[in-house]
Amino acid sequence: MWKVVYIAKDEILAEKIKDKLSQEGFMVQLRELSKNKKGQVEILVPSSEAPDVVEFLSHII
Repeated sequence: MWKVVYIAKDEILAEKIKDKLSQEGFMVQLRELSKNKKGQVEILVPSSEAPDVVEFLSHII
């Protein structure tokens, strides 16, 4: 099961965060909140990795 760990303000920020998480070995998916226009993007990780990802994000964001 996947869990949302962060909502980025746009696709550019979401891709940057995804790249950093992927470099650390985390599995990451992105999901746009609105299909009609570019906007916020959810960053999802497996539930089992969520606590570690949240801790990692607190150091990079």
